[in-house]
Amino acid sequence: MKLDSKYFDGIRVKGKSGKSSARAKPKAPVCAWEGCEEAGIYKAPLGRDFEGQYLNFCVDHVRQYNKSYNYFSGLGDDDIQKYLKDAMTGHRPTWAMGKNGSSQSTARSGRAGAGRPKDPFGLFGEDGAARPETRRPKVRPLEKKAFENLGLEAGATGEMIRRRYKDLVKQLHPDANGGDRGQEDRLREVIQAYKLLKQAGLC
Repeated sequence: MKLDSKYFDGIRVKGKSGKSSARAKPKAPVCAWEGCEEAGIYKAPLGRDFEGQYLNFCVDHVRQYNKSYNYFSGLGDDDIQKYLKDAMTGHRPTWAMGKNGSSQSTARSGRAGAGRPKDPFGLFGEDGAARPETRRPKVRPLEKKAFENLGLEAGATGEMIRRRYKDLVKQLHPDANGGDRGQEDRLREVIQAYKLLKQAGLC
């Protein structure tokens, strides 16, 4: 930079003239406390229904104001509880699970049947409840042998299996035969067959 530049001289001259280049600081408002003339540089909320609006106080009076401030002044207990409950969801509307119904979904989408999910395989009934399972799993050879050991058909229900198992244990147990251990092998087969069917989820 040239020291004899007109720009450099102009800057120096303006600086020497005593003019301040800095902006004047805005004057602080007077404390809002009645009778106080101090600068009110501390903000305090104006109150409920006046969100975003503040009062300006000096440090002593803002402390005094905050100690006595009550956001819920003038509200009853029921209104306070309702406000606190709504505050948990950010004061947004909520609905109970399953209460919206297909009518609201239809109104939103503008087409009928929008609230019901598609059921191409017919797994659910008319009311949306799952249909009871009618098919049984395919019986494997070991499970078929277990049914034979219990003296049952391969399509026997879980209740039939449990009932048959109890009857056979009562018949074959040595305590029921007066201590006769001749049926122990048969009893062991029955117990193993029942365990296998239970593990397979058939009873």
